[in-house]
Amino acid sequence: MVKKAKKRLPRNVDMSFKVENIVASANLKVELDLFNIAMEVDNVEYEPEQFPGAIMRLKDIGTTLLLFKNGKVICSGAKSEKQIGQSIRKAVDLLRDFIH
Repeated sequence: MVKKAKKRLPRNVDMSFKVENIVASANLKVELDLFNIAMEVDNVEYEPEQFPGAIMRLKDIGTTLLLFKNGKVICSGAKSEKQIGQSIRKAVDLLRDFIH
């Protein structure tokens, strides 16, 4: 059995990193009326022929949320867990009148 030599990284390799995008999912456990949400809430797009979810852009926070009829939410664009929490809280606040 021949052993392969381990390759070593050069000493000058920079191993640091910066978090640029965190994707998180949540389940609001309620049904969402995506059509009415898109009609009434600013910065929400809904084109069911193109995609089954509504797209909510929270420009002040810098995130985008995908909203689905079954209450599931995908949050992207966050750089921290705190930013995800802020995004989901704001979305719930904006959606309060449309939750069944």
